Amino acid sequence: MSDTRSAPLAPPPPSPPVRALPWLTVITGSLLTALPIVATVPLLPPFGLLVLLAWRLLNQHALRRWAAAPLGLFDDLVSGQPLGSAVLLWSLAFLLIELIEQRLAFRDYWQDWVIATGLIAFCVIGGRVIAVPLGAHVDTTMLLQGIAAALLFPVATRVVAWADIKRSAA
Repeated sequence: MSDTRSAPLAPPPPSPPVRALPWLTVITGSLLTALPIVATVPLLPPFGLLVLLAWRLLNQHALRRWAAAPLGLFDDLVSGQPLGSAVLLWSLAFLLIELIEQRLAFRDYWQDWVIATGLIAFCVIGGRVIAVPLGAHVDTTMLLQGIAAALLFPVATRVVAWADIKRSAA
């Protein structure tokens, strides 16, 4: 059995800064929620999750399958959610994407958008169940946050696609 890294025709492995770009973009997306933005209603979508899903759906080899756990831990530390909630939800989102990819032979952009919207809703609802008491009246705000995240997913996809092109050119 031969190692693919020593194959003579295999492309050279990417340099460390090129490999770190997906990680850095997800971390930057998670840090966007920590910006001091004054709003009457908290509609700021989970940008870290948007970027993570965009990387996973656009280029499945950019992030390893286990990358959702440490990136979710960083998001938990930055966002103030209970420790482990994004770790669990983001890892489950990656597993659900794997299950969907086993069923679908081909995907187009619209299917990616529907998959991402479903996973965003799953993570927002799961975060509400984990972090907020069930008697709290946050359902309208949570619905608006999910809609805003679903509408901003194409923007996150565009940014990730641009970063992936720059990364492959480097």
